[in-house]
Amino acid sequence: MSDRYRVGLGEDSHRLVRARPLILGGVRIPYEYGLAGHSDADVVLHAVADALLGAAGLGDIGELFPDRDPTYKDVESTVLLADVLDRVRQAGWQPVNVDLVIHAQRPSLSEYKPKIQQRIAELLGIPANAVGVKAKTGEGVGPVGRGEVIRCHAVVLVRTTDNQATDAEASG
Repeated sequence: MSDRYRVGLGEDSHRLVRARPLILGGVRIPYEYGLAGHSDADVVLHAVADALLGAAGLGDIGELFPDRDPTYKDVESTVLLADVLDRVRQAGWQPVNVDLVIHAQRPSLSEYKPKIQQRIAELLGIPANAVGVKAKTGEGVGPVGRGEVIRCHAVVLVRTTDNQATDAEASG
């Protein structure tokens, strides 16, 4: 039996700081704080990238794009995700769907969820209805609830491309 589907899990969190733009899922969100990080610190795209890499058995974004490498200083996470997606496809996998939860006390993300959904669908080359975006507050508890960080969890399903499935079945 071939290994036609895999699931990957990704998680990321960054501190909120002044004088940085807030970018979530490749969407710029007006807010007085942004996320601290070596790149643009987009926790949503970082979590999606890690989920894709995990599903394909290709490590994690910290290994591929270390924060001590000046090449990635202030780079847009859309660039990192495109690189990850290329690696995943070269390994014989393609995304089917993604489901994610963004944990943020503030700002309210309800009006941005459809934009994030559409942007992630565009970046992954999948239909918008194959992207689930949920936003949760911290209910005043922990670093999310105190408005100190934003966190994201992502789950991705990938399937083999036809060539890999055929190769796996022939050798199995």
